[in-house]
Amino acid sequence: MGCCSARCTLILLCCLQLVTALERQVFDFLGYQWAPIMVNFFHIIVVILGLFGVIQYRSRYVIMYLLWTLLWVGWNVFVSCLYLDLGGLSKDSDILSLGVSPHRSWWKDNGPGCEGENLPSAGWQNQQNPELSTVLSCWLEYQYIEILHCIVQLLISLLGFVYACYVVSTYSEEEDSINFIGELHHPSKPSQLLF
Repeated sequence: MGCCSARCTLILLCCLQLVTALERQVFDFLGYQWAPIMVNFFHIIVVILGLFGVIQYRSRYVIMYLLWTLLWVGWNVFVSCLYLDLGGLSKDSDILSLGVSPHRSWWKDNGPGCEGENLPSAGWQNQQNPELSTVLSCWLEYQYIEILHCIVQLLISLLGFVYACYVVSTYSEEEDSINFIGELHHPSKPSQLLF
């Protein structure tokens, strides 16, 4: 097999998914976004298992990766709709924090180029409400950063899905079977073919 085979490409895509999922996990932890933290955790585990399946020629693990990819695409579409306020969803709801904390996206206060300032009224200065701090200017609003994360995940996942489908189609069920001696069963060997 050459280095540009579908299997090597899928390994590269799985590694890229791991890197981007870990990056996303860090920022979800910083923002106390509990639902994405749990989903990202499962995603990381399934991608590692899918990577193992590709490296070890185990079609069951790759099929599990395929099924999870469909759920992962659905999750990213949901998060995109949430941040775009589509379908009755609101980015100001506490769905992603599961209602256990008042925190929002870490990018809301710490986005690229954001300058936070307190409200100008002197009467508001004594309040202990963190919502009184407003962000006056950002290069890119936080919801668009979150949507960009989702788009990157969607693109990598869809490419991974296509390559995983091809890889699974090339594996045969006989390649997954192991005999009791520990060798792989290869029906293409002349000594094992039944005439």
